[in-house]
Amino acid sequence: MSGQFGLLKTRRFAPFFVTQFLGAFNDNLFKNALIVLLTFQAAQWTTLKVELLANLAAGVFILPFFLFSATAGQLADKYDKAMLARLVKVLEMVIMGVAAAGFALHSLPVLMGALFLLGLHSTLFGPVKYAIIPQHLHEDELVGGNALIEAGTFVAILIGTLAGGLLAGSVEHPAWIAFGGLVVAFAGYLASRGIPGAPAPAPELKINLNPITETWNNINFARQNRAVFLSILGISWFWLYGALFLAQFPAYAKNVLGGGESVVTLLLADFTVGIGLGSLLCERMSGKHVEIGLVPFGSIGLTLFGLDLYFASPVGLPGHEAHAMLALLSLPAVWHVLFDLMMLGMFGGFFIVPLYALVQIRSAPAQRARIIAANNILNALFMVVGALAAASLLGAGLSIPALFGIAALLNALVAIYIYKLVPEFLIRFMAWLLTKAAYRLRSEGVEHIPHEGAALLVCNHVSFVDAVILMGAAPRPIRFVMDHRIFKVPLLSYIFRHSGAIPIASAKEDAAMMESAFSEVQKALAAGDLVALFPEGGITQDGEMQAFRPGISRILSASAVPVVPVALSGLWGSYFSRVDGGAMKTPFRRRLFSSVSLRAGPALSPELATPEHLRDIVLALRGSKK
Repeated sequence: MSGQFGLLKTRRFAPFFVTQFLGAFNDNLFKNALIVLLTFQAAQWTTLKVELLANLAAGVFILPFFLFSATAGQLADKYDKAMLARLVKVLEMVIMGVAAAGFALHSLPVLMGALFLLGLHSTLFGPVKYAIIPQHLHEDELVGGNALIEAGTFVAILIGTLAGGLLAGSVEHPAWIAFGGLVVAFAGYLASRGIPGAPAPAPELKINLNPITETWNNINFARQNRAVFLSILGISWFWLYGALFLAQFPAYAKNVLGGGESVVTLLLADFTVGIGLGSLLCERMSGKHVEIGLVPFGSIGLTLFGLDLYFASPVGLPGHEAHAMLALLSLPAVWHVLFDLMMLGMFGGFFIVPLYALVQIRSAPAQRARIIAANNILNALFMVVGALAAASLLGAGLSIPALFGIAALLNALVAIYIYKLVPEFLIRFMAWLLTKAAYRLRSEGVEHIPHEGAALLVCNHVSFVDAVILMGAAPRPIRFVMDHRIFKVPLLSYIFRHSGAIPIASAKEDAAMMESAFSEVQKALAAGDLVALFPEGGITQDGEMQAFRPGISRILSASAVPVVPVALSGLWGSYFSRVDGGAMKTPFRRRLFSSVSLRAGPALSPELATPEHLRDIVLALRGSKK
């Protein structure tokens, strides 16, 4: 994982990382310090009930996300994001001054105003936070960068929450809370000065201050790309799911585990460590490119460990007094709960990091910040709805473990719904699972495959899973032209059908199918798709490459697009190859995790991409290993 941690040594990432880390830390330091202060000294500040105060504080903090996210997205698209980050830090210092005045005046309305402004601070920084990453990082760094941001944010939330509680209980005068926040805000401002410039993608944009119409505009921008919009819904669902669990930790620790405040901290730390580990593992598991196949993997874990937490939650531990933490840690049932929470966090990292990266890479640059603003609005809406639903269910007598179980089942239904609407997620998961579970894939030259625009990939044909391996290694969806018989292979047919594969037959077998295939290829290239074909015309019978057929020339004569040569090696002799005359006859013909290589060469112009020349290049890329 040295690659992603190496970003922390670069000027294009490290100052920004520190800036956002300190911002998240400060939000939670002040918010939790205020909640703790009001909880234990409520009578000095107001006649409102403690429970109402805590919910009021949460509502005041989240309200700006609904009111100002649309404006924040416009500002981040219109102005330099590094400049905006510095201005937000200046605002943060001013907010701490307002908080100091609230403590000095002993005024709850002023303190709530400071909390509202802190919510505004987070609202303004949100679109900057995620829209600046693709401007400063390369595509193969996006997953690692997002992983560090997610891990850092959750660690900042944990440390800020703990520091806020400690500060509220240890200082003689609450104004010291605001002073501590001011110091953190000033440190964040100093860090922000090191962020390199991030020029505005839409400087001509006219700001629309109407939050209702602009929110609708932002959502429409997101809906222009189906995968982006459904990724945003997936992100919002994760925040609902995660916030639902986090909100129950105090009551779960007390009423289910029978612990005190230290156990609440333990649960929060355990979940945070899981999020951090899952986020940081994403880069290694995805091969440094945006691998949305990890999203279904993450959703499976979120469901399984959510259900297991329901069954693992102990019964009968609570007593008249809180059990000491060490006493609870001596119980296997508590370790089971901690394991489930860590796994929930880890699989949450697998789920959330690729989704954020996908939204960034597939959003139009001129609208990216506004799309992220739409994401923030939906996140807030989902969390509010989730909190209200949880409160209603718990108020009706549902136990907290049962609430976790219901949430896990709903997670499965939401996942199935999203993957049904966009099969690309599930297809990439199946391709990723095959390449990870059956082979040890080594990719070289994948950067030659263009991230956008029409192009033609040509590859040698060794086995029935060649297309799946190509699909798993490529940074974007591919439409394959393949033999109609392979198109019909059970299980693989689901992948090929939903990935838009184009079945083809020879003129002798089915002339109409062949003509239809060429017509479909032309339409796909005209639409800017990435099309791949295996120009040998069939899977090799002896492991050697056959002559490339002239269909390539026919395609290029109608669509003059760049051609990327790709070679597979190491698949000959595997279960899916035709070694010994037939494929898929002898399971475990070779050991699991056998080495397979994929090498791509630089793109060729259509004039140079003759069948003979392409075959020579692919043969050289393949090498001596079949």
